[in-house]
Amino acid sequence: MKRFLLSLTVLAALLTGCRTNETPAAQVNDIEITASVKSKLASDVGLSTVPDIAVNSTNGVVTLSGAVDSATTKARAETIASSVPKVVRVVNNLQVSPKPR
Repeated sequence: MKRFLLSLTVLAALLTGCRTNETPAAQVNDIEITASVKSKLASDVGLSTVPDIAVNSTNGVVTLSGAVDSATTKARAETIASSVPKVVRVVNNLQVSPKPR
């Protein structure tokens, strides 16, 4: 019985680890997109803001999350992300939270 449960657990772990909705080529594209967005954000928005912005890309859809200091920076980050080649759409989940003085 223990052997069966162990086999079942291993099988479940393997199946969940292999489950993906992207081809290897799409995964590489998403890695390139994410790196390009982060690079452009660093050069255009500023290095001090970039650590507060998380960038995720899946099937060319870029999701921005985290906190920025103004609505202008939020809009600028979205514009920058949408200008990257192969980006299909940008989901801007950035929250505006002014930094304390």
